[in-house]
Amino acid sequence: MQPIFDAWIQHPTPAFIAQPMFASLRRWMGITEIPESIPVEMTLAALDAAGVQRALTCAWYGPDGATIDNDAVGQLVRAHPDRFVGAASVDLRKPMDAVRELRRAVEELGLRALRILPWLWGLPPNDRRYYPLYAACIDLGIPFCLQVGHAGPLLPSDPGRPIPYLDEVACEFPELVIVGGHIGYPWTEEMIALATKYENVYIDTSAYKPKRYPANLVQFMRGHGKKKVLFGSNYPMIFPADCLKDIEQLGLSDEASRLFLHDNAARIFGRGPRTA
Repeated sequence: MQPIFDAWIQHPTPAFIAQPMFASLRRWMGITEIPESIPVEMTLAALDAAGVQRALTCAWYGPDGATIDNDAVGQLVRAHPDRFVGAASVDLRKPMDAVRELRRAVEELGLRALRILPWLWGLPPNDRRYYPLYAACIDLGIPFCLQVGHAGPLLPSDPGRPIPYLDEVACEFPELVIVGGHIGYPWTEEMIALATKYENVYIDTSAYKPKRYPANLVQFMRGHGKKKVLFGSNYPMIFPADCLKDIEQLGLSDEASRLFLHDNAARIFGRGPRTA
């Protein structure tokens, strides 16, 4: 059986589900009242239904505070270390506090990545407030993950454009491992260009079903980009099983399929943070 590593999920909390921007998510999930708690068994069942062995589960921090905090993600990882790898998030408005929190999340909670959503902050990734965090990621030996492409919620999409914003970051921090989630649409060609140009830049397919992958991305995955693209779902917005339907129609070789569905993510997220 082909192992699968999902490079982008969230185990939702009541505060996450309650955000006004996720009204459509509540409709999709049939939620009419915000529950007091959401059992991890719900997320594990969604992974099991898709045959997903491991998933990168993410904290959420925005201008209004944390809706999924780093401690909650750390608790999930400790309870299910064979199923979850944790990604931290931080408050961009306080750069040094953010660096300290990132170090705590990695060194004390065992999280293995940093994820920030530029559209949520209205700040593209070349903004000065990210730069101390990039240095910390390199020092800690963890990847930096972000959303690229248009914003799904009704917020401006420009911070998600790969060129020039992410291009400048990759150029100035060549040691930084960068994973751009949500494929970069409608600027997918720009994201492919960055993944081709920079050794440490990758793409994940979260938030998209295979039938919606742009043709240029599929061509990249079949050829010289087979080691550069990671499978992701963006659960609970989209369930992993739905993101795996029709995967065979991509026409990937056995090697490219293995790299896409598992090996690329396992290589990037599975090695653990750097230790002194």
